[in-house]
Amino acid sequence: MRAREHTSRLCCYDHDGVVRSSEKQLHATASSGHGCWHSPTPLHLSASSVSSSLLRSRSSQVIMSRKVVRTSKFRHVFGQPVKADQCYDDIRISQMTWDSNFCSVNPKFVAMIVDASGGGAFIVLPLSKTGRIDMSLPTVCGHTGPVLDIEFCPHNDNIIASGSEDCSVMIWEIPDGGLTSPLSDPVVKLDGHSKRVGILSWHPTAHNVLMSAGCDNVIILWNVARGEAVVRIDSVHTDMIYSACWNRNGSQILTSCKDKKLRVLDPRKGSVICEKDKPHEGSRPVRAVFVSDGKILTTGFSRMSERQVALWDPKNFGEPLTLQELDTSSGVLLPFFDPDTGIVYLCGKGDSSIRYFEVTDEAPYVHYLSMYSSKESQKGMGYMPKRGLEVNKCEIARFYKLHERKCEPVVMTVPRKSDLFQEDLYPDTIGPEPSVEADDWFSGKNGEPILISLKDGFVATTKNKEFKVIKSLMATTSSSSSNRQCDSAEVQALQNELRELREMIEQLTQRVSELESK
Repeated sequence: MRAREHTSRLCCYDHDGVVRSSEKQLHATASSGHGCWHSPTPLHLSASSVSSSLLRSRSSQVIMSRKVVRTSKFRHVFGQPVKADQCYDDIRISQMTWDSNFCSVNPKFVAMIVDASGGGAFIVLPLSKTGRIDMSLPTVCGHTGPVLDIEFCPHNDNIIASGSEDCSVMIWEIPDGGLTSPLSDPVVKLDGHSKRVGILSWHPTAHNVLMSAGCDNVIILWNVARGEAVVRIDSVHTDMIYSACWNRNGSQILTSCKDKKLRVLDPRKGSVICEKDKPHEGSRPVRAVFVSDGKILTTGFSRMSERQVALWDPKNFGEPLTLQELDTSSGVLLPFFDPDTGIVYLCGKGDSSIRYFEVTDEAPYVHYLSMYSSKESQKGMGYMPKRGLEVNKCEIARFYKLHERKCEPVVMTVPRKSDLFQEDLYPDTIGPEPSVEADDWFSGKNGEPILISLKDGFVATTKNKEFKVIKSLMATTSSSSSNRQCDSAEVQALQNELRELREMIEQLTQRVSELESK
């Protein structure tokens, strides 16, 4: 019996998977006459031979453990909700059953789609306006149908686009400090869809270029500054479009569709560059995003309704680079990819968790990191741009999780002891400056993202430029022509009034001179 105990001690492992050798116990066992150790070839082990064999075993186990455990600086990323007083409470989040984020956020504002009677509405709050939100808070309420998607402009933090069931897209200007009265008149109204508009996406590098996709299976690229549809892609998709997004420099569009096809499009020509039939076998919605090196990450369902995540190379669409099954939940997984860290976050609607994976060039390419879990399920999710994070706290992502009656920020952090700027966590990231104007982009010019450093935190040095952008946007929109007409009418009225005053003064002067002559 004791011999078995001693042999079992030989196979003890520590938490790293490395053999824990207790040489003193073995030496004591060998030297003491208690029990014996039977081996296939009967022999008596000396303490030195036992020690050398254990050392060899330990070194081989160390080598194996190094191969098994993948080194990554993001292995210990953890999510943590903010304190209760830093949440946004008493907000009636929209009850619409639509698979969009329902939330958009930038370093100035957070916007959320809310329930509204008599049409659609969303609220826009300054980030600092936390706590209980008054029911009488002004909303953006220009749509006649429920709002389905909202997105802030990446080049101007005061401009936000909204798509609605009323088939229209509207562009709004939010004043600094937030709304003080209900906003019902958009800067621009874009009409071109015949059915509800559920997907919006601003161009990442071109100024004032917006993509919208509707349930009419049509994608429209708008020149917002002119208020006109420049490109209309209406003959590619045969069924409802589930998702549409740009690549890093905006030279390609990736779409997933109810016809079970994944397509990469040339946005200006409206032609298909490549496509993949049935990236996931299930009939539930598929979501797709571009990740590093032009690869494509998709989330979908298997035939048995198991949720899946897959990585594809568009140059070889035959087989996925990896395909992993996650669970059997029914919510659509919304992917958020961070190109700076290579981490993709999967947030399921109706889930109470956020999974995150690291996308690398090594098989199996998509490496599971960890999962943030909470008690409350999420109705939507907002994702803060990298320039809005607190770099001194090693914050690599911040989500704005929508509950039924509140919005709760969730911070993703890499644990580091140093308070210094972590250059490996924060490479130069995409800034707010566009690299090409809308007219130039539509004529064929591409522009790479203009990067900024976060070493001193994001400082809004582009404030004056943003103000100019707002002025030029308002001055060149088609809808502002009516504003100019109103302004010209007011000027005309003032000129008429001034003319009447001059005539009155002349009459009074003439009367005074007559009285003086008497």
